[in-house]
Amino acid sequence: MTRHEQLQNLVASMAGDFDKFYTKGNKAAGTRIRAHMQDLKKIAAEIRTEVQDMKKAE
Repeated sequence: MTRHEQLQNLVASMAGDFDKFYTKGNKAAGTRIRAHMQDLKKIAAEIRTEVQDMKKAE
């Protein structure tokens, strides 16, 4: 799985929880959103490092 696909899958998996939290007020969905956002932050940091390393290698 490419990083792009990984990001797309993560964002797609968050859609249901965003709907539940923002439209229905489900507090448990808000907790899941925060966990997803932490995962997104981690993946973003990894991608930034990979991109920088690839740029340096050229």
